[in-house]
Amino acid sequence: MQDLVTELEKELRYIRHEIEGNRIVIRVESSRENAMCPYCGVESRKVHSQYERKLQDLPISGKKVRIVLRNKKYFCGNERCSHKTFGERFEFYERQATKTKRLQEEIERVSLAQSSISAVRYLRGSVAEVGKSTICTLIKKRRTRG
Repeated sequence: MQDLVTELEKELRYIRHEIEGNRIVIRVESSRENAMCPYCGVESRKVHSQYERKLQDLPISGKKVRIVLRNKKYFCGNERCSHKTFGERFEFYERQATKTKRLQEEIERVSLAQSSISAVRYLRGSVAEVGKSTICTLIKKRRTRG
């Protein structure tokens, strides 16, 4: 399972997983010792707290997947920075996202091939919990990316 987790991000560590009905819940944590403040670029090693971030991911063996990430929040040591704390960030999801980038790409792919109503029906059945508004938002983002 660690190999699957590091495909998302090299700096993630597998903790455990549970199967809950038609869903696999995979619990992971950061293996980082430090993080860069996204606002000022100063490195910090001083952890403020931890919190859980829940993200949907691509299915495994026909089961929907939820990643539960134990994310660290750090103090920024730069007195001139406008933020006193910040959460560590990872490449496999966008800021404030509830789905991994690769799941978003799959939703886009499916949605471009059929109507949004058909796509929602298919995706909810076998891939992830999505609504029509999610599909519309992702398609709009895709168009602005070019």
